[in-house]
Amino acid sequence: MKYPIGIQHFSELRTNGWVYVDKTAVIYRLLSSGKYYFLSRPRRFGKSLLISTLEAYFKGQKDLFQGLAMEQLETEWVEHPVLHLDLNAKPFTKLQDLYALLNDQITIYEHQYGSVAVDESPEGRLRQLIRAAKEKTGRNVVVLVDEYDKPLLQAIGNEDLQNEFRSALKAFYGVLKSADADIRFALLTGVSKFSKVSVFSDLNNIEDISMSPHYYDICGISERELHDTFDNEVGELASVNDQTKKEAYETLRQRYDGYHFSPDTPGMYNPFSILLALKNQEYGSYWFSTGTPTYLVQLMKEFDLNPKELSGYEASANELDSVQIKVDNPIAVLYQSGYLTIKGYDKRFKTYTLDYPNDEVKEGFVNFLLPYYTYSRQINNASIIGQFVQSLERGNSNRFMELLQAFMADIPYELVRDLEVHYQNVIYIITKLMGLYVQAEYRTSRGRIDLLVGTDKYVYIIELKHDGTAEEALAQINSRDYALPFATDGREVVKIGANITSETRNLERWVVE
Repeated sequence: MKYPIGIQHFSELRTNGWVYVDKTAVIYRLLSSGKYYFLSRPRRFGKSLLISTLEAYFKGQKDLFQGLAMEQLETEWVEHPVLHLDLNAKPFTKLQDLYALLNDQITIYEHQYGSVAVDESPEGRLRQLIRAAKEKTGRNVVVLVDEYDKPLLQAIGNEDLQNEFRSALKAFYGVLKSADADIRFALLTGVSKFSKVSVFSDLNNIEDISMSPHYYDICGISERELHDTFDNEVGELASVNDQTKKEAYETLRQRYDGYHFSPDTPGMYNPFSILLALKNQEYGSYWFSTGTPTYLVQLMKEFDLNPKELSGYEASANELDSVQIKVDNPIAVLYQSGYLTIKGYDKRFKTYTLDYPNDEVKEGFVNFLLPYYTYSRQINNASIIGQFVQSLERGNSNRFMELLQAFMADIPYELVRDLEVHYQNVIYIITKLMGLYVQAEYRTSRGRIDLLVGTDKYVYIIELKHDGTAEEALAQINSRDYALPFATDGREVVKIGANITSETRNLERWVVE
């Protein structure tokens, strides 16, 4: 099988024998239901391929759809002039970069359709281009914009530059409304939806399908599509990794599935990761390695968003719907970027429960967080977590606490503002990383335990007191019966009470029972 890794052009994919997961039935439904659309999806999720598929359809390239659902659904195949604008083609450090890219792409189409603009602004040239394309072909124009928000995302943290980009893009995209009589169809895609009071305020006739249950599967790969298209390849993956096919499907599901773009809809696989896993026959971390979420971590720290708050975060529809030009809540950015996804929905209060989509994202993001919360760039995460896990697997609780104490001692004094919160964040990150190898983060009916890790032979219950005593911490474990759920577990329960002091800014002592 030929896996289309990085191939975003529908014509190349279809003519050269690359595998294609047929999305044309849902695309036809989209085309038959409206005219102006916006779609937000995380990076590497197939947005560019969707745009390219639409371009081929509107150019009347019927041969490319042979054997696909569209071949049976479409009977007319009317060719339209298509303007395909891609804002992902270059970095944007100043307003002139944006103008240069827009003007370069418009120039190509001006030559094609004989358009001569009187207004030399990008929006003026676009308006004249749409008019000229219709006059030359006699048919209404299709406008497809890929990664419409790239300049805005690159300018997060620079409010002045973002405002410049916003004003320019607002005027440019606003042309789609004023040129309505000459337009057949328009789709804008991107990672984030910036609020309607900014970029889309002049384009208020656009339908946002990002969270629509009717189009949840327009990008990505569903469980059914995975079985229908890649069943033999999953079998090969299982064989190489000494698994049954059922076990391979379960591993793929845990690592790459779990994206939900609407409540009560099936999860979607990240296509970039699933294709690479099948091609390489290895369960790697593919999606996360294609981009570094530095700006997201900076936003989390700026707004004091604790990492432990991400898992199970409850958000309103307004929080997820759009991102402000001046970001006032990083949750919307984390959700729309794909680091968090919908895991539950409360119809009564109209709130969404968010969590990491899958193990690949959780592992990558938490690994990325650790040096930012310990202020060290020299950390070998795998080595540190390996030492923590091995000490617990061997029943060496004192060694585990010594490692934790030594780890905390390297954190610069002047960089820690709130000692207790900082310890909670670091311990949460360590627990998450250990949870990739052992069970972690239990809750009991009497409360949440600071750190609780289970191995094959041991259950460790660790309670921390800030400026208290180790004995007080141990007494809390016993008084709240934290060990009760494991009484018939068969594993040895180890209770550890420890105290952290403001004076040393570290673990001072601990007692083990």
